[in-house]
Amino acid sequence: MPWSDQGGPRNQNNSPWGQQGGPWGQGPGGQPPDLEELLRRSQEGIRQILPAGFGGGGIAILVLLTLLAWLLSGFYTVGPNEIGLNLIFGKYRGKTQAGLNYNLPAPVGSVVKLAVTDRNVTDVGFREEAPVEGRRRGPQSPHLGPDAPEESLMLTGDENIADVKFRVVWQIDPSKPEDYAFNVANPHTTVKAVAESAMREIVGQSQIQKILTADRKLIEPASQALMQKVLNDYRSGVLVLQVLLLSVDPPQQVIAAFRDVTAAQQDLQRLGNEAEAYANRVVPEARGASARILQEAEAYREQIVAEARGQASRFDQIYAEYRNAPAITRQRLYIETMERVLGGAEKVILDDPAKGGASVAPFVPLPSFTPFHGGQK
Repeated sequence: MPWSDQGGPRNQNNSPWGQQGGPWGQGPGGQPPDLEELLRRSQEGIRQILPAGFGGGGIAILVLLTLLAWLLSGFYTVGPNEIGLNLIFGKYRGKTQAGLNYNLPAPVGSVVKLAVTDRNVTDVGFREEAPVEGRRRGPQSPHLGPDAPEESLMLTGDENIADVKFRVVWQIDPSKPEDYAFNVANPHTTVKAVAESAMREIVGQSQIQKILTADRKLIEPASQALMQKVLNDYRSGVLVLQVLLLSVDPPQQVIAAFRDVTAAQQDLQRLGNEAEAYANRVVPEARGASARILQEAEAYREQIVAEARGQASRFDQIYAEYRNAPAITRQRLYIETMERVLGGAEKVILDDPAKGGASVAPFVPLPSFTPFHGGQK
């Protein structure tokens, strides 16, 4: 099969392959050699290498063995934390799980192995220092290194500036590793850019005072959800596991004033709690005292009413008896009155001489009596 010239750019030697005249070197007349001639020369070279008596059948067996060895080289293993991506002529053909798998060997096929369970960490707003010897470094306890203000300074919704440093923990999505391998050129840079953009959007919708206090725990899940949405739109094959706010502070120039404001707000909250505790203690006591006074008044009213009703009933009963026997009733009332008046007083009783008493005037030592005042000694 001779080379046929189809036209194209030429050099001074009128050759499409440059100064060498072709991909096989300079051929006669500047043309590439005949393919049939190349095959014949290759067969002669193989015959010279093989021992004598090794004919055409032996060559076929050798070719088959070589082909079989090439096919067997396509077996490969995938680790327990990996997923394999099979490529045929550079085109994705499917993924394989952990264990022994097969794909056509090179140069026809190739395999890309991704560690889908390994966790990756992306820091925004700072550069982490190297851990001290003997101290372990974890995602939630990093050693904060030099600041990166171009990343950490963010504008809040009330036009203040917050210095936000945070960390993103992510991994390759096990369900879409092909997106991670083929859709994003630099996944780490992409994750960092998306993380910074999402955090700026969330901080830009919040007030700085809430960011510094109560809303910090709300920012983490909100930014994580927004990051995941953007990465899914990019078909990046990245799964965001956690967003950790490491520090949220005002800029260094005004941090002292913000700390004073925060301390004042904490004092305000403390005083409010103390006032509420005092109210919770005093109000029940006042309500208890009020209920006690009302109950005592009610009891006194019942007592007075009952006594009045008893006296009225007693008077009615005495009056009824008086109407039946007026003289006896008057005598009994007189005796009861004298008994009540003179019952507790010192007294001397003299018999009437007319009724057989002594005729001599008795001597009574009046000063020996204790003065009597109002029924009391």
